[in-house]
Amino acid sequence: MEIKQSNRIQTSIINAAEKKALVFLAGKQPKWVTSDHLTFLGFIGALIIGAGYILTNWNINWLWLSSFGFFVNWYGDSLDGTLARVRNQQRPIYGFYLDHTIDGINECIMFLCIGFSALLHHPGIAIAALILYLLLSMNVDVNAHLKGEFKLTYIKLGPTELRIIMVIINTLLVLIRPLREFSLELTLFNHPVQLGLFDIIGGVIVILLLCVYLTTIYNDAKYYAKIDPRKK
Repeated sequence: MEIKQSNRIQTSIINAAEKKALVFLAGKQPKWVTSDHLTFLGFIGALIIGAGYILTNWNINWLWLSSFGFFVNWYGDSLDGTLARVRNQQRPIYGFYLDHTIDGINECIMFLCIGFSALLHHPGIAIAALILYLLLSMNVDVNAHLKGEFKLTYIKLGPTELRIIMVIINTLLVLIRPLREFSLELTLFNHPVQLGLFDIIGGVIVILLLCVYLTTIYNDAKYYAKIDPRKK
């Protein structure tokens, strides 16, 4: 069974520097380390992230653990494919399947644990963000099959930039007490609603993901309709 490699489209802010760093790190890996090991390490990173967020229900300082988890997750998730390419050991069918399966599991762990942490008053925000993120990921996979394009960046942000943003937010919340205690009270449909800083950030992320997703599927549908016109 043959599969055509999709063109990876990465235009994120730190993409060039990250590529160099990953190639350097791949060259430093011991021979016994495989891409599968690194994929599993990325999964461990997601578990650490999730554990840190859940533990904030008892102490906000557990956010340091989550931030460490983001580094572990980046190291494993970003380096597994690079290691295979550097060693010329690509397995496009198995690698694609395993990587995307584990990515989906990782995303569920991270989003849901944030949703049930002390940072969010409304878990539904995290669930909505997860649904949109998975829909966007699914669209990327469909385009990889139909277009031969694997787009990893939207509005100049990729997974690495999002991890960095989350680490910055975590750090600010630990160090600046007024930020984590910030609360905004609104009335929606005659019901009082309390929003913390993470609720507001999460709401903005949901809106951005929705806009990106709708714009993407509109443009993709328009492109596919053009190359595959209705038969007369």
